[in-house]
Amino acid sequence: MYPIIVLLFMGVLPVGTILGELEVLHSHVPIVLLIGQWFVFWSFGVRLLTAGLRQVVQPAFTAKSILGIEGDDALLLVQELGFANIAMGLLGCLTCMRPGWILPSAIVGGVFYALAGAKHVTQKGKSFNEVLAMVSDLVIAAILLGYTALVFLGRA
Repeated sequence: MYPIIVLLFMGVLPVGTILGELEVLHSHVPIVLLIGQWFVFWSFGVRLLTAGLRQVVQPAFTAKSILGIEGDDALLLVQELGFANIAMGLLGCLTCMRPGWILPSAIVGGVFYALAGAKHVTQKGKSFNEVLAMVSDLVIAAILLGYTALVFLGRA
């Protein structure tokens, strides 16, 4: 189930929403801005909000399946991570109502995913779920930080 959720939030839903805006709604918004808007919403906002809720309610899943930590020692820490993910995810979701928050959300999300992905790279003996988390974190970091760079360079 975890791989399906990651693929949905990190690719299928943002790309589908962008294509829907272009093809169905005939949006004239530049593609770079659509990429920023919908990857921030889905890959940063919805993904972290749902991950955070799961980490608070079911911390053992993240501890065991993604971080490879057995036992109950890390559960409190995973729940605290969940609180941070809920807060960041909420910020990303609210960009639909506050477009001015897209760039700050892209910066926060890009830095978060880059650091999380880099940390996964250093882990030895990664499980399939940790490899998936690492790859998806690094891809989304590149998209969000690339969007940020284009905005700062005045190309968006």
